[in-house]
Amino acid sequence: MASLLMIVIGWGGLLYLVISTRPRIGGEIWLFFILLQIAVTGTSIPFMRLVSQRLRPVNDRVPLAGVVVRRSVWIGIIVVTCAWLMIPRYMSLPILLILMLLIAVIEVFLRNRELANER
Repeated sequence: MASLLMIVIGWGGLLYLVISTRPRIGGEIWLFFILLQIAVTGTSIPFMRLVSQRLRPVNDRVPLAGVVVRRSVWIGIIVVTCAWLMIPRYMSLPILLILMLLIAVIEVFLRNRELANER
């Protein structure tokens, strides 16, 4: 339900922002980034839940909802960072791969710490 609400608010807000405002560097760009984060995170929650269920080890339990939401937030951060880097035209494939690797390493460290605390 929260994912659906985030999808409606995020994509609806982005649609309204793009249709009704002129592109400026002021508050509109920050509102764009915030709405993009909400929209992408809400959209990726169902997919991350499915991926987390399918790719887990057989004897392991399904990851908690907080883990799925955190991974979806990471996807949103990647998309927002790429959008931000596209403004001055700094975005390239190597930068994207480094950013994805960095976030994957952080997620592995966080998940290992959580699993150690659960045991």
